[in-house]
Amino acid sequence: MKNSYCYRSRISEKKFRQLLKLFALDLEATKIAQLTGISRMAVNRYLKAIRTRIAEESERQSPVGGEVEVDESYFGPRRVRGKRGRGASGKTIVFGLFKRNGKVYTEIVPDVKRRSLQAIIRGRVDIGSVIHSDGWRGYDGLVDLGYEKHFRVHHGKSEFVRGKSHINGIEAFWSFAKVRLHRLRGIHKHLFYLHLKECEWRFNNRRESVYHVLLSLLRRKPLNVS
Repeated sequence: MKNSYCYRSRISEKKFRQLLKLFALDLEATKIAQLTGISRMAVNRYLKAIRTRIAEESERQSPVGGEVEVDESYFGPRRVRGKRGRGASGKTIVFGLFKRNGKVYTEIVPDVKRRSLQAIIRGRVDIGSVIHSDGWRGYDGLVDLGYEKHFRVHHGKSEFVRGKSHINGIEAFWSFAKVRLHRLRGIHKHLFYLHLKECEWRFNNRRESVYHVLLSLLRRKPLNVS
């Protein structure tokens, strides 16, 4: 069946565009299936393929320079008593970079040690950048690596803004992502990466028509869903 946005599609292009528009409106798979008449199983296949394409695009587009905020956050079940903050038990650790007046990039990390965080910074952030972070020791030594400037705010001392130094941009994304993911009422661990990247992509395109951005992306790189 001919479909400019999806190779070997079993649904028409018109039907696919309807599904895509409902996805852009951030409706859940069950509701999309009801409104389109496509089976829930088929809707899930298409949504997974769309999220995979979004993730690929997000990996390709990442902050490269300027003033960049860095931070980590924890996603998952409620805190276990006695386990707080960095290293909280049972949570998935996500590291984020936010180019001010630009886009966010996220990556799942095994820990928040200096080696893990700075490997991503070196790989994603231009050496001439100005970096803003909190006081976590994992960010020690960034100037020694060659970065032009590194400013900190010390949250442990109730310091959140000092002049132009803050990490409000990346923290706004954490808030956006957690509210959105909480609404999904639980995500299988193996699908968390795709949903995280969808949050990242929606945040980065929040001032655009998500539907038209998706159409443009899939016109350039059609899906392959059998």
